[in-house]
Amino acid sequence: MTDLREFAAFAERLADVGRRSALHWREQALETRDKRADGAFDPVTRADRETEAAMRAYIERHYPDHGINGEEMGAVAGSSPYGWSLDPIDGTRSFLCNLPSWSILVALLEQEQPVLGVIDIPMLGERLIGWASHCWRQKGEQRAIAKASGCRTLEQARISTTDPYLFSDQERNAFDRVRRAALLTRFGHDGFAYARLATGDIDLVLESGLEPHDRNALIPVVRAAGGAVSNWRGEHDFADGCLVAAASGELLRATVKLLQEA
Repeated sequence: MTDLREFAAFAERLADVGRRSALHWREQALETRDKRADGAFDPVTRADRETEAAMRAYIERHYPDHGINGEEMGAVAGSSPYGWSLDPIDGTRSFLCNLPSWSILVALLEQEQPVLGVIDIPMLGERLIGWASHCWRQKGEQRAIAKASGCRTLEQARISTTDPYLFSDQERNAFDRVRRAALLTRFGHDGFAYARLATGDIDLVLESGLEPHDRNALIPVVRAAGGAVSNWRGEHDFADGCLVAAASGELLRATVKLLQEA
């Protein structure tokens, strides 16, 4: 527990490094390229690359034995059981559109499993930190416990996904069953939606196609806030990139049941 407290403090300093870099490069004329060749626009900017480089350098100075796995620069193995997962700008499309919902994601991994997460939202001056049963929201100088809403039923649930057009046909049909049962649906928030789940403002998030750097920070934050997380089958293997995050176990189970209907 002492180690995680130490790591939580370090993760916040690491997020500060990322925030300064991302805000600096946001003010520059950004070089942007498309990472995909299949026609689906997947942008990466100089801000993504410079921010990840700054964060990696900070880890290497303080924990040279830790592994690092980032979206833009790949994985470097360490000799320690601990490692760091980095998404320097989650929501690059929002970043390019000057929307405030992009975030910086930091996770501490122990034996490859995420045990601590930070969702930093630079444009709002806000941060969610979660590990074990500890989750708090930092807004300026104010820090308060963050807690999921506890919503139990789909009929009362406010749900979100980043983009329904990213789903396969089968996934979209499954998502639509959940959407029709829910109270309301909002789109386009990437990792920011999970921050809002942790603060009780969204009740359910469903996504597919997530890479480890997309999800590693989100899982410990949601769980620490009292929420529940699984894949679309109700299991804890996220290798297929499908994730459900819910404000309660009851809501998670009801969602998984609908997702699995033929």
